[in-house]
Amino acid sequence: MTTNHWDQRYRGEEYLFGREPNAFLKREAYRFQNGAKVLAIADGEGRNGVFLAGLGLRVHSVDASSVALEKAGRLAREAGVEIESELADLSDWSWPDAAYDVVVAIFIQFADPALRMRIFEGMKRSVRPGGLVLMQGYRPGQVDLGTGGPSQREHMYTRDLLLAVFADFDILHLEEHDTVIHEGRGHDGISALIDLVARRPCQATRS
Repeated sequence: MTTNHWDQRYRGEEYLFGREPNAFLKREAYRFQNGAKVLAIADGEGRNGVFLAGLGLRVHSVDASSVALEKAGRLAREAGVEIESELADLSDWSWPDAAYDVVVAIFIQFADPALRMRIFEGMKRSVRPGGLVLMQGYRPGQVDLGTGGPSQREHMYTRDLLLAVFADFDILHLEEHDTVIHEGRGHDGISALIDLVARRPCQATRS
């Protein structure tokens, strides 16, 4: 999907995916240390980045839509927090090495399998040893439910996929579930979800 596509989807006063944080992210917030540095990728209109900043985390929020980032800034001001926002296309973004304590990726399923793998590798590289990657996404069955996300099954996640990608990380939590979510107009209804929390090992075990 093009940047213009997302600018059009985010345009207007309505927050497409709501103003409240993702429930999985909120549930896992006990894992975060105060003052930790967090990368929130494809953070959209800022609902998750603003929530994390409200916990006392230092948030770097990256998104390809300038419209979304403007709305994220507005949401942050209303909440009385600060987030560092960056306009960036993840297809050619320069991922830093071991720069973040936490990397958060909530519903980043605009990516086809090739781009998705590059994003996953970038996420793994960007988190410091001992740091966490948190993800929630749709499973292929979401296409049949039609309550959010793209129509391409190949954009979705499976348990086997995530186990393979994060085989060199410590898997702290991996769960498949069908759950009703209400996240604005964009995600609304029974949804085929998968959650992941993985820790980069402190020892250098990766090739």
